[in-house]
Amino acid sequence: MWIQREIELARPRGFHLVTEAVCEAMPEIGELRVGLLHVFMRHTSASLTINENADPSVRADYETSMNRLVPEGPAGYTHTIEGPDDMPAHIKASLMGASVQIPITEGRLNLGTWQGIYFCEHRDRGGPRTLVMTLQGE
Repeated sequence: MWIQREIELARPRGFHLVTEAVCEAMPEIGELRVGLLHVFMRHTSASLTINENADPSVRADYETSMNRLVPEGPAGYTHTIEGPDDMPAHIKASLMGASVQIPITEGRLNLGTWQGIYFCEHRDRGGPRTLVMTLQGE
């Protein structure tokens, strides 16, 4: 089985768990004994990652850490036409990554106990973002 589907998500700046939204948009996961779900962010200033899904302070710490690592403002960027958060958002998206892959086992995402899929919005006003999800398996 191969299925590909797109969903659009809009979230404010920050790190957001979207595991449930991804699973709701791809109910066929439940039909697979074994498989793989690939989720791709179709934008250059937002990203995806897998990490701790239980403690909400992880989300705040992610945002704080990424802003320290890649500061906004007059940091010597030449790509500034779209605002002071744009080039830092591109760098953050490259550091975090544009996609995640999750194994499917017996109709469920085979994530660790404390793992979830994060949608990382790096712009102040990023707008709607498209995720392309590709499911394969049997």
